[in-house]
Amino acid sequence: MKKNNFHKNYRSIWISDLHLGTEGSKSEMLLEFLKNTESRYLFLVGDIIDGWSMKKKLYWSQEHNDIVQKILRKARKGTKVVLIPGNHDEILKDFADFSFGKISFKKKYKHILADGRKALVIHGDEFDAVILNAKWLAKLGSALYELILKMNNVVNYLRRKLGLSYWSLSQYLKGQTKRATNFISNFEFAVTNSAKKAKVDVVICGHIHRPVIKKLNGVLYCNDGDWVESCTALAEDDIGNLSLINWPVEREKLRKVKFEH
Repeated sequence: MKKNNFHKNYRSIWISDLHLGTEGSKSEMLLEFLKNTESRYLFLVGDIIDGWSMKKKLYWSQEHNDIVQKILRKARKGTKVVLIPGNHDEILKDFADFSFGKISFKKKYKHILADGRKALVIHGDEFDAVILNAKWLAKLGSALYELILKMNNVVNYLRRKLGLSYWSLSQYLKGQTKRATNFISNFEFAVTNSAKKAKVDVVICGHIHRPVIKKLNGVLYCNDGDWVESCTALAEDDIGNLSLINWPVEREKLRKVKFEH
């Protein structure tokens, strides 16, 4: 089958916070992303399946099935797939160091980039003080977050009707809240401080749904984002360069290419 002109190949791809099993998961965009990218390594950096939400309400669409099957197919065809559980799929932490269907489960993973730099891959929930000290509060926050995501879906439905591109209401609200901004800063500092002590050059995580690449504490901090708000991934090219992929932007380019042809 001939690939379209937009199909991209990478050395490594990191995705996290898919939250499959919830209505807020942007499964359609994620499936598009997986179909249009290939990589030697694929890291699933936690909160892949949302066990917290599924305990309250069972939701599993055909697209969620298709995503799981697509990942398994990539593993069968030679992609090294590593899954690092997060807090929403914490039950999978019991299977660390096991492999299922050619997918390796790890609590954390050290990856050597193509240029020789050492990268520590973690979900990041171990640096979240709320989860560590008040799990009930974290679950309450998660329920409120789901409500905001439903509002986000309504906003973007109206934007599509008006011919406007995807926009994240929840990311906007986070940016306007000082407490949320302080939480993010504290989280990033704790993650990079731990990575520095571990003597790695790069730390890659998810958890806070805030895609970014920046130097902090003498370490390159990379957060791959999520697939309920930003719909982003982190990618490594063949010489070790790291970059963020903003899929809502890239899918618009893909649609234009298809339209032109």
